[in-house]
Amino acid sequence: MKFLVGKDLDGTAVYVVNGENAVNVTALNAAVGTDLMGVIANPALIESLATKIAAAQSVPVASLTPALPVAKPETIICLGLNYTDHIKEGGYDIPDYPALFMRGKNSVMAAGAPLVRPSCSEKLDYEAELMVIIGKGGRHIAEADALGHVFGYTVFNDGSVRDYQRKTHQWTPGKNFDNTGAIGPFVVTADDLPAGAAGLKIESRVGSEILQSSNTANMIWSVARAIAIISEYTTLEPGDMIAMGTPPGVGHAKKPNPRWLIPGEVVDIEIERIGICSSPIVDEVDFDAKVVA
Repeated sequence: MKFLVGKDLDGTAVYVVNGENAVNVTALNAAVGTDLMGVIANPALIESLATKIAAAQSVPVASLTPALPVAKPETIICLGLNYTDHIKEGGYDIPDYPALFMRGKNSVMAAGAPLVRPSCSEKLDYEAELMVIIGKGGRHIAEADALGHVFGYTVFNDGSVRDYQRKTHQWTPGKNFDNTGAIGPFVVTADDLPAGAAGLKIESRVGSEILQSSNTANMIWSVARAIAIISEYTTLEPGDMIAMGTPPGVGHAKKPNPRWLIPGEVVDIEIERIGICSSPIVDEVDFDAKVVA
């Protein structure tokens, strides 16, 4: 099943998507809530609404403004260096344990919202990534059981400010500028995709310019393996998100010159069978002026 958390004049609601149209399931049962946490906590809730969904009036997906699938994720954990060719283009050695870092809540925003180039740097880069949404929490989750803990998958653009990422051995600054991590807009449940969302084309573009093009089958650490590794050191909770790393083709590695994102452009991240995450690039000064206004 494909979900979208979206806004219209009546507020924010959960929608079930069918092609270009969507049904407001929050309106069918208030227990669904205004983000996916209600459905994650009680998957049978949507099944109980099947008849009503089939008979309900739909609205065009294009009429909705995307919101975050989980309004306030407790934990966002990101893998770095999960595609061999990306590791090589960055000049790193191939690791035997994934690079892991965390994102804060102010660094992420919904698909369609502006991706903000900070005033202190012009080195804003894109990263197309598969994102996992945890459905069932746990600690010390066995790899063989890990996919049973996945609610669904979405699209992530791990916007990175490269000079700040390289200022320290820890990547935290460059990965946590406000409004640089776009999520969504669609979440596809695990049962509607190949196991671990493997074998899906993943691509980033600006207009007709293809920046990255690869396949999730090329990940070094699979979704199941990543969940097992992460849950060795921390308890995963329902609604937590795991970003699975980016393939080769990032801007800082382009030759002969890096390819940074420029205000006025729109970057699209697409994963086969999930959807497209689009983000207009804006300068921080212009973004702040609009917010104040």
